[in-house]
Amino acid sequence: MATKKDYYEILGVSKDASEDEIKKKYRKLAMEFHPDRNDSPEAEEKFKEISEAYAVLSDSEKRATYDKFGHSGFDSRYSTEDIFRGADFSDFGDIFGDIFGNIFGAGFGGSKRRGPQRGGDLQYDIRMSFAEAYAGKTISIDIPKTATCDTCSGSGAKPGTVPKTCPECRGSGVVSKTMRTPFGNMLTQSACPTCGGTGQKIESPCPKCAGKGKVKTVKKLSVTIPPGADTGMRIRYSGEGNAGDVGAPPGDLYVVVRVDPDPYFKREGDDVYTNVNISFVQASLGAEITVKTMGGDVTMTVPEGTQTGSTFRLKGKGFPHINSKTTGDQFVTVNLEIPKKLTKEQRDLLEQYAKVSGLPSVGVKGKSKKDKGFFGKVKDAL
Repeated sequence: MATKKDYYEILGVSKDASEDEIKKKYRKLAMEFHPDRNDSPEAEEKFKEISEAYAVLSDSEKRATYDKFGHSGFDSRYSTEDIFRGADFSDFGDIFGDIFGNIFGAGFGGSKRRGPQRGGDLQYDIRMSFAEAYAGKTISIDIPKTATCDTCSGSGAKPGTVPKTCPECRGSGVVSKTMRTPFGNMLTQSACPTCGGTGQKIESPCPKCAGKGKVKTVKKLSVTIPPGADTGMRIRYSGEGNAGDVGAPPGDLYVVVRVDPDPYFKREGDDVYTNVNISFVQASLGAEITVKTMGGDVTMTVPEGTQTGSTFRLKGKGFPHINSKTTGDQFVTVNLEIPKKLTKEQRDLLEQYAKVSGLPSVGVKGKSKKDKGFFGKVKDAL
C-alpha cells in the first residue's frame, strides 16, 4: 500500500499556516488541477488529493487530530466519506465561482442559462467653447452603433426560417459534466459551445447580418447642451446605445461635455473671475469703467481710493445654474496700471502732486533728459 503524502505538503503550506493561507493555496491548486481546466491524465487524481487535504486542514477539529496522529488518526477511525462529512466547505461555491466563473450555475447542480444581454452603453464627447457652454447649444451628431437587423428582426435567421433548438444543450444554453470526487459526484456547467449559450442554432443565417441579428450603422441624433454646462457634465440618452439581444433592451448613450478654457474669463462653479487694469487717477478719484461679462459689456463703478488688487462683485453675471433660474456672479479684480512713458505736462503735474504730498524725493537721480552727454555735444559741434 502506497504511503499517503502529508496534507501540508500536498497544499504546499507550513504546519503553522493560517486558515486564510490554506484557503488561498487551495484556490490556486484547484484552479490548476480541476479536470475542467486540466486535461492531463493525473489532474483528476491530483484534484481529489488536494480536496481531501483541504477538507481536513480547513476543519479545526480534524486538523488538530491530524497534527497529533497524522494519517493514522483518520485511517483507523474514518472512511474517505467521513473525512469530508462536516468539513468546512461553506465557501466552496464562492471559491469555484471565483475560479471558474460560476460554472455551477445557481449552486451545485443548478441550471442557469445566460439570458438575453442588454446592449452596451456608448459615450460621445462634445467639445465646446466657453461662450457656447454659457449660452447652451443644440447640435446634430453622428453615432456609430450596432442596431437590430431590420431584415430578420434580430433573430439572425433568414426571412421565412426560424432558429432551431440547439441539439447539444436542448435549448438550455449550458452543457453539464459530472465529475467524481472523494465527496461524491459534482455537476459542473459551462456555456454550450455549439450555440454560445443562446440555446438556439441558426441553420439558415440572415444574409444581411450573417446570423448575428445586429448590423453596424450610424445614427444622426440631435443633442441639446443646456446653458451653464461645464466640463465633465454627462447627459444620458436612454436606449440610444448599442442594440441588445432579442428580448433585451438597448444600451444608453452618454454625451460628455468638454469646455475649452477662455483667455479672459476663469470659471469656478457657476461664478466667473476677471481682471481689469485701471489708472492711478481712476483709482484715486474713482471712475465708471466698462467691464466685459459673459452677457455683454456693463458699467462698473470704481470708488474713490480703490487699492490695487481690490475685487468687486457683479451679481448675476456668472453662469446659469443647470435646471434653475438663478445664476452665478462675476468677480472683477482691479490692478493699478503704471504708464511706461509720461509727457512733460504729466510729469510736471505728478511732481507738483509729490511736492504737495510731502514726497520731494521722486524721479530718477542723475542726468536730465535734456543733457545729451559728451558724444551728443560732440555731434552738435560738428
